[in-house]
Amino acid sequence: MGCTEPVLRQHLSTCWRLSMQEADIGLIGLAVMGRNLVLNMNDKGFTVAVYNRTVSAVDAFLADAAQGRDTIIGTRSVQDFVARLKRPRTIMLMVKAGAPVDQTIESVLPFLNKGDIVIDGGNSFFKDTDRRTGYLSSKGIFFIGTGVSGGEEGARRGPSIMPGGDKRAWPQVKKIFTAIAAKTPNGKSCCDWVGPGGAGHYVKMIHNGIEYGDMQLICEAYDFMRKVPGLSAQEMHQVVSQWKKGDLDSYLIDITSEILAYKDTDGCPLLDKILDSAGQKGTGKWTSVNSLDMGIPVTLIAEAVYARALSALKDERVHASTILSGGEEKIEGNAAPGISDIRNALLASKIVSYTQGFMLMREASSSYSWDLDFGAIALLWREGCIIRSVFLDKIKQAFDRNPTLPCLLLDDHFRKILDGCLKSWRRIVASAALAGIPMPAHATALSFYDGYRSANLPANLLQAQRDYFGAHTYERIDHPRGTFFHTNWTGTGGETAIVV
Repeated sequence: MGCTEPVLRQHLSTCWRLSMQEADIGLIGLAVMGRNLVLNMNDKGFTVAVYNRTVSAVDAFLADAAQGRDTIIGTRSVQDFVARLKRPRTIMLMVKAGAPVDQTIESVLPFLNKGDIVIDGGNSFFKDTDRRTGYLSSKGIFFIGTGVSGGEEGARRGPSIMPGGDKRAWPQVKKIFTAIAAKTPNGKSCCDWVGPGGAGHYVKMIHNGIEYGDMQLICEAYDFMRKVPGLSAQEMHQVVSQWKKGDLDSYLIDITSEILAYKDTDGCPLLDKILDSAGQKGTGKWTSVNSLDMGIPVTLIAEAVYARALSALKDERVHASTILSGGEEKIEGNAAPGISDIRNALLASKIVSYTQGFMLMREASSSYSWDLDFGAIALLWREGCIIRSVFLDKIKQAFDRNPTLPCLLLDDHFRKILDGCLKSWRRIVASAALAGIPMPAHATALSFYDGYRSANLPANLLQAQRDYFGAHTYERIDHPRGTFFHTNWTGTGGETAIVV
């Protein structure tokens, strides 16, 4: 039976309205993060146009997760995609970092006008974001490099968002970003403008570096618990579940508790069957390399990266285990650290990890003239992201008390925590060394703490060595800083020093 004329007119009117509908924002790249961000935006009342280089991904998305959502507009060409956007156009890219970002930018550029906005929401290197910001600005296009953290769940329900770049674009995108971002317990959005150029992606890089450190520290605590007290996965699940109720409460502790309790189909812990060879995507490495460029000792994150690299040498390690002896001592009885010691060592080391990350951001802020707000950054990470934890509230408060705080270790709150953890921290690191258990992140955290609190380090000998073989000069404690000396140590060398 055919449609009546009024019904047909209404149907045609609806089709015409949908065909002419303009989107508030467009997103290119329909992998997991991209799809979930689109659904998140749409839930918050925004009309979203979508495009993917492999067009079948658009059709699959519309037929599946976006089915029945009239305000998600599928497009099948770049030109059609751009044409469906309100002006000034706002385009978000969720594509693989590196060349694909540049290629996607070039594909949309011919269809853009001055004042349009391009957002890179991937894990791009911050110097690439600096370059792209300048390049697009020269063409009258505003570019935002945005760190997005939270994984699949965060993208869908509310991620941490760290935008930076051309601030002229911020008023246009602020409403969308703050709407879709995670919220703190008091309702504050975990999204705010970070700074110019690559600042947003830099802060995301540091976030990921701290994430590397956090994960490695938890893994080391797990390894110690299973090898010294010999706890089962279920027993460790119960321990970690208790840690969730205190200062260690965090997303990573939450998921670790669940992982420890998860059973395979045969009823045995699945964790015991997972191969101990870890991968990485590069952001931890970028953080470590940048720390060397900046001259900031981000030792814990670097050790976390190296621990993954060492784990990847699985076959070599298996072979070495049959050849190399360890001379381990069995730690038992009164000499064995307790669970509270493990917890305290983990907390103290975690404080060092964040301390180093914020020290590096402080140096970058100065070197790149970004004027970063460290308390605000802690708030951005409070919810939605992988390192979200109650711990970040205390960091925010520390910078509220002293915005120029050079090091979190000097804040009274964290200093008092460390004072209470020190004996446990030393006991765990020493016991691990005696038992032959590698705990590189915990050990380097303690070494950093001891180094930072040392008024005198053996670098005086190092400077003498450098001057001996290379005439690099040195300063003296009995002269003002900035006055340099050179000694002819052998009596046969020259008197000329290297110019400082």
